[in-house]
Amino acid sequence: MMRNMSDLPTLPCPPPCLDTSKAGSAADKLARGRMVVALDALLSQRNVTLAAKQLGLQTSALSRLLGQLREELGDPLFIRSGRGLVPTPFAEALRPKVQALAMEIDALFEPQADSTPVEPPFDQSWNVPTDIAVPPLNVRPAALLEGQPSPAKLAAKLDRIGPDAPPCERLARHIGVLGIAGGGHGRPLTTDEAEEAMSIILAGEADPVQIGALLGMMRMRGSTAPELAGFVRAMRAHVAERLGRTIRADIDWPCFTSPNYHNPPWFFHAALLVAQAGHRVVLHGSTGGGATSGRYEVIAAALGIPVCKTIDDIAPALAANGIVYIPLAALAPQIFQLVNLHRLTQTRSAVFEAVHLLKPANAKTSLLGVAKPSYRELHRDTARILGWKHMAVLGSVRDVAQFTPFRPTSILRLVNGEPDDLVLPPAMPQPPVAPRPRGTSLEYWQGVWTGGMRDPRAERIIIGTAAFALFSLPGSGGKTFDEALQRAEALWKARRSR
Repeated sequence: MMRNMSDLPTLPCPPPCLDTSKAGSAADKLARGRMVVALDALLSQRNVTLAAKQLGLQTSALSRLLGQLREELGDPLFIRSGRGLVPTPFAEALRPKVQALAMEIDALFEPQADSTPVEPPFDQSWNVPTDIAVPPLNVRPAALLEGQPSPAKLAAKLDRIGPDAPPCERLARHIGVLGIAGGGHGRPLTTDEAEEAMSIILAGEADPVQIGALLGMMRMRGSTAPELAGFVRAMRAHVAERLGRTIRADIDWPCFTSPNYHNPPWFFHAALLVAQAGHRVVLHGSTGGGATSGRYEVIAAALGIPVCKTIDDIAPALAANGIVYIPLAALAPQIFQLVNLHRLTQTRSAVFEAVHLLKPANAKTSLLGVAKPSYRELHRDTARILGWKHMAVLGSVRDVAQFTPFRPTSILRLVNGEPDDLVLPPAMPQPPVAPRPRGTSLEYWQGVWTGGMRDPRAERIIIGTAAFALFSLPGSGGKTFDEALQRAEALWKARRSR
């Protein structure tokens, strides 16, 4: 029987400095009993909301209990990932004991069977135990397949793979950590481990089976911020070997979208507005590796944004124009091919999350659009591990920073290295969709910029996106979003005079 924690009175957790000689008080025991039941639910559900629902608690109440547990036990216990909470090795080690304690609590309140003795119908005097010594049932260990070593032996073998081992063996060690260590439960990689794993892959020293195993296991478990930070460090170092670290920009604007995304990319217009205001903008991205792979190259060129197809083109083009678009295929072919493994797996790997944080130039801030809510904090947590001071993650329908001013919008920022969250209300009612005249989508898209086509809805998206960029840029665009919106409106009206 699962106990509902709302039936128990709420008591504050004992403070960390509690005198251990008095830790056995009734209040301490009751508070710690609540924490044991809470930890059991969190280990089972790996989601605070679901665990709170199971326990009959408010999510905020369970979050406070989790904070008390972390303080009491001196361990984070869980790491946020894109697929929920991942227990730390310490929490995994506690799992059997916590489950046993929770079951004992449930058993205490189970209805007891009637113990009234029943009169036997016949004489039972022959019912005596045998005096023959019988050994235990002889079986092979249930955890082992034919010839498979135990998890402990595998973990010991992984520990013997040192930093001087061949790359394939070192990568195998990291794959083993994900799936074997901890009695078969595995654990997430540390930042250093993830960085080494990705460095081996980018150097071309990984077996293709290893790449699939690593990314597949991370996908199933859910990538953590330390893992993504390690991937990003390796990817940035890989790019820096070709590009160097001397290129400076104000705004880093990743634009990685699916080849199936066909909506007009109005954010290119917004980026050009911001560049015309004197801010250096680096757009970099990809639309897949098939028939649509050159889409953003055509779009950028149609708007007069230089397309850098070689590393050597980037610095002079940015200096001359204040804005560039760099296809990922030109920036880092090895990373481009890793992203394109999606065509073989039809799953989104951790590489696709990390590439949004590539930031090839040393930009003051980075603008991300993230569609999946759980990944928004994940990206910001990753940026904090990387030591970024400024960034903005826009809640978007696609994974690109394009602002929609007709609905509430969440923005998760880093401001001087500290998290800052805000939700902007709709800035205006949604204008009706403008009828499309004859012609191609590209011609229509260009016509909105030149003024040859009037589309109030598209214009508001462009202005709102430019305002989002200005608002997110340190020391520019005004202190409030409304001030940035006014600035973007003026830039839009003045665009054709430049």
